[in-house]
Amino acid sequence: MSRRRLDALIPLVETLDVGLVKSAPRCVDRLWSQLSRRRRHRVWVDRFETCYAVDRSGARLAPRTGDRSARSALDADLEPLVYAARESLREEDRPDPFAGDVRGFRRWVRGRIPRARVVESAGEICFVGYADVQRDEGWLLQGIYTWPQARRRGFAASGTSTLCDEAFARGADHVQLAVVDGNDAAQRLYEGLGFKPFGRVRTILFT
Repeated sequence: MSRRRLDALIPLVETLDVGLVKSAPRCVDRLWSQLSRRRRHRVWVDRFETCYAVDRSGARLAPRTGDRSARSALDADLEPLVYAARESLREEDRPDPFAGDVRGFRRWVRGRIPRARVVESAGEICFVGYADVQRDEGWLLQGIYTWPQARRRGFAASGTSTLCDEAFARGADHVQLAVVDGNDAAQRLYEGLGFKPFGRVRTILFT
């Protein structure tokens, strides 16, 4: 985005009581610099992420066994999905959604159920991932979370691999996701599955 177009957004962004800016670091740097000069904001989140992508030819997906294959989430899975969504935010030092509009948060999670895939262990959900964007040119995975007691046991690799398999089977050119800086375990996981970094983004959530 050109500097002129970016600057044209500032008056619009300034009207927001709550705002989230997410883009290439240079764009966010300039936008935030201009906003900070005009008004004092409270920053709730300020983080950088690395964007990753994998295509069929570069994928090194984990083998799936019957007890580790992902399935589509059901309405009955709402409670564990709410737990996962809340905990993933807290692990990233983001505001606790239960400190605000709990009903709205649960409604948001419920609305994502059709895009969620889960893996179970001993009858309990232990992994969830969301295919939030499903287009022919690519799928975007978000909200990937593994329950603490199930980590380092292959569930995340299996669940993510199943999502990639589904994307490729439905004609997607590639699958992409983003990893927050400092999450070295996630970076190792995705790179092990064949994902390659292709860009960086900065996110600021402010009031």
